[in-house]
Amino acid sequence: MKQRVTFVALMALVLGLWVSPVFAQATGSVKGVAKDAQGKVITSGTVEWLSLDTGRKYELKLNKKGEYFSLGIAPGKYKVTLFGPDQKELFHFGGVQVGLDEVDLDFDLQKEAQSAAQGQGLSKEQVQAMQEQQAKQQKEQSTVKTLNEKLAAAKTASDAGDYDTAISTLTDATQIDANRDLLWFKLGDAYRMSATKQTDPAEKQKRYEQAADDYKKAIDMRNGTGPGAEAAQKDPNNAATMAAYYNNLAEVYAKSGKVDDAVATYNKAAQADPTHAGQYQFNIGAVLTNAGKVDDAIAAFDKVIAADPNKADAYYWKGVNMIGKATLKGDKMVAPEGTADAFNKYLELAPTGPYAQPAKDMLASIGASVETGFKKGKGTKK
Repeated sequence: MKQRVTFVALMALVLGLWVSPVFAQATGSVKGVAKDAQGKVITSGTVEWLSLDTGRKYELKLNKKGEYFSLGIAPGKYKVTLFGPDQKELFHFGGVQVGLDEVDLDFDLQKEAQSAAQGQGLSKEQVQAMQEQQAKQQKEQSTVKTLNEKLAAAKTASDAGDYDTAISTLTDATQIDANRDLLWFKLGDAYRMSATKQTDPAEKQKRYEQAADDYKKAIDMRNGTGPGAEAAQKDPNNAATMAAYYNNLAEVYAKSGKVDDAVATYNKAAQADPTHAGQYQFNIGAVLTNAGKVDDAIAAFDKVIAADPNKADAYYWKGVNMIGKATLKGDKMVAPEGTADAFNKYLELAPTGPYAQPAKDMLASIGASVETGFKKGKGTKK
């Protein structure tokens, strides 16, 4: 009898060892449908099941019918959250119990809004207003998602040099929403870059003019009084953004031969973002150099040097413009005082820079030597 009891006990232990893993691996399943405040299915988003016991997350994507489904959900209590396409929370349930059976949990934002309104004592009109606001937010999220996809596609095309496709894509985007300054700025960029590929001068100029129009639209929207301007005022990068808009518009003016407009617009960029004024003054100097306005160019590069005494290129181009004022005395070229200093300062700051050899050649042309230990006030004055 004792042996039989032992045998039964042993069998019970063995069965226990067999059965435990089966129960340890038992899981449930979940499913549901998500609808927005207008009763329409939400086709882009995720439903997150967060275990309140273990912290484990299950992220389930909504399909085109607004449905989600998953097997293998461990039993326990969960917080279940619906996220929109921009990963913003739309609604959540707390303490949802998952067992071994299937859990059917729907999200009906219209119904939830009505229930919440009743609980708050809201009128029918107030409920309708709240639903309209939710619909507006969801529409905005959907629009932003679409526009971001357009921007990404346009960037891919531009990076590949396919500017016409970028222009077409961004034009489509402006037709979806014509009140986004970034869209017009990027469209301006696409036209500006495409102009450099044109062999027909008339077509090139036409594209520069279109780019200028698009940049001005972007600037007007950001400077205006509409929703875009209100958001811009709260943007910590607004100064840099406005300066970038002005900078690219100025570049278009410069390439179109509109020197005065280019200078005025670069100055607006400097005023918008004073921390980078030196770079915009350098651009002004470059435009004036190309236009042959020597004295104005020298003044612009002096402003660059005042803002950043270590900007080597500013000294080189100042020297180039000063060479432009050189005169001949017999067979000797005599440059204005400070010309040699400008080139020597460039060589001190950038001894192996891209303009090192041209700087040395310029010094030789005016009979000046390279001063490797150049300091302010030292050097051959020519």
